[in-house]
This record gives sequence, structure tokens and C-alpha cells, in this order.
Amino acid sequence: MSCLQTISDYGLRSLGIGERLLPKTDITICEQFVLIGSGLFWNIYFAIFALSIGFISAISIAIMKNSSNRFLSLIGKYFIFIFRGSPLFIQFFCAYEIFVLFPKIGIDLNLIFIEVTLETRWLTRAWLGALIVLYLNTTAYSAEIFYEALKSIPKADIDAANSLGLSSKSKFIKIIYPNMLRFSWPSYTNEAIFLFHATSLVFFSGFPAWGQSGDALYYANYFADKTFNPFIPYPIIAFYFILLTLVIIGLFGIINTKLNKHLPSDLKSKTRIKINFIR
Repeated sequence: MSCLQTISDYGLRSLGIGERLLPKTDITICEQFVLIGSGLFWNIYFAIFALSIGFISAISIAIMKNSSNRFLSLIGKYFIFIFRGSPLFIQFFCAYEIFVLFPKIGIDLNLIFIEVTLETRWLTRAWLGALIVLYLNTTAYSAEIFYEALKSIPKADIDAANSLGLSSKSKFIKIIYPNMLRFSWPSYTNEAIFLFHATSLVFFSGFPAWGQSGDALYYANYFADKTFNPFIPYPIIAFYFILLTLVIIGLFGIINTKLNKHLPSDLKSKTRIKINFIR
């Protein structure tokens, strides 16, 4: 089988498109590259949606933690503490066990004029259940980053906005939000990278796959078992992750440049990748 034929047969297999049977004998490097790359679609899916939704939620949680309202501040602090204080791997298993307890037929909500049944069976599937866990986890980490950025905003900027008579909404949009992003973006870039790497843990979680046949690590593990040679599939998945990490650094670097374009070159914050030994 040629490599082009392999791409045609297995390029979208993780999405349920193409050949369903995996190669069992005479496995080629091309087949390993194609199938592991196919599984990477799901790692990208988890990372993009968790980061996109988590970004908005993280800003809200950071504002709550920074609020002068004690009740809101406690909610923000405990949310961040719980999801940053517990390992992501444990969060996957706890969430799965909780979701399993929900009725499979759904939960009925009586809205007076109409009764709505909320679908719950999909919560135990990887595409939704694991995504929720990753979303909550990155929200907590990102919220702490944004909170520290909020605390770093010069008081003189806030006083200047107050002296101009800006409303709370205008002050947030024109002063607080831009400065918060500018101060936090290098650290948030690291969080985006770490979250993308953390998507590999979905393979080890209790969430079963649905409508797909596994992520990149699923295929790497499959080939390692079939060929008894882990030194080909695992470096391949590492190669893919490194490439996509460079893409993340490039995209976030462009945003960072735009956030700091008004500053002199010696004052511009630069994206630095810090090693995170424990997630």
C-alpha cells in the first residue's frame, strides 16, 4: 500500500471516516504517522474548545476573586483552589463517576409552561465529559493568571480613569481589560501549551470514545503494542506535539505583539516558555 493510499484510508479515521480496520501486520512508518496524526484531531478539538470557553470564564472568575464583595471573592478563591489544588488525572475520574450517576434517560426540568429533558448520557463520553473537565481545569489556572495581572495594574491608571469620570464599564473596557491581557499574556501562553499537552491524559481517563477511535496517544499505544517497538510511535507523537506547540507559540506571540505595540521595544513583554513539572 502506497503512502498516499494510506492517507486516503486512514487520514480521517479518528473522525469515523475511512477504513475501520487497523493494520495488524507489516505496519509501516507511514501508517503510524498518518494514524497518529489522525488521532491528533481530537487533541486539537479538546484544546481549542477548552481554551476558548475557559478564557471567558477565567476572566469572570478572576474578577470575582478580585471583587470587594466577600461572597463573590470566596467563590472565586475556592473554585481556583479546588481545580488547581487537585491533579487533573483525578479530576477526570471523579467527574466520570459523578456523570455516571446521572440518569441515562436525562433530567427533567419543569419550566412551568413546558417540561424540558436535559440529555445526560453524553456527559460520560470523551468528546463532552472530558472536555468539561479540561475546561474547568484551564479556567482555574487561567483565572489565577488573570487575577495576578489585575493586581499588577498600576493604581495610577485606575486613579486617572476615575478622575476622568469614566463609568465602571468604560474603565474596565479601556483600562483594566487591556492591561490585564498585556500583563498576563506570556503566562497565559504557557497555560495554553500545558493544556494542549494535558489533552493526552484523556486516553488514560475513564471516558470512553464515541464517534471516533481514539486520540493520538491511543494510536501510539496501539502501534507500540503491535510492533513491540515504542521508539517509533512515541517519538512520532512527540514530534506532532512539538510542531503544534510551535504553532501555539507563534499565534500567541502575534497576539502578544499586538497587545504591546504601543510600548517602546525595551518595555514590551516577551513570551517565555517555563517548564511545568507538575500539572
